[in-house]
Amino acid sequence: MLTIYHNNRCSKSREVLALLEQLGKPFQVVHYLSDPLSEQALRQLLEQLQLSPRQLLRDKEAEYHELGLADPKLSDDFIIQAMLDQPKLMERPVVVMDDKAVIARPATRLLELF
Repeated sequence: MLTIYHNNRCSKSREVLALLEQLGKPFQVVHYLSDPLSEQALRQLLEQLQLSPRQLLRDKEAEYHELGLADPKLSDDFIIQAMLDQPKLMERPVVVMDDKAVIARPATRLLELF
């Protein structure tokens, strides 16, 4: 089953949701802003994405700048904690299938999962 980590306010996320519906594949939606990931789930997601925590950060959010997350000296644990405390810092949309995941920007990247 596919899972999309979705933010209704994000046009890219809505675009991926529409593409998933067009594909007719069963999927579940996780509204990660209202239902944040646990630390274990976030670490697993990073592993599935094969990305470092920094690569999953949204650098356009005000919180990114307020927390000084551009500092390259910050540890992965610090960045993970920042995403746990402020879920909107996580890039979206993320689509997961089995043990693989992609940041679906552009939306067609989700096709890499098939």
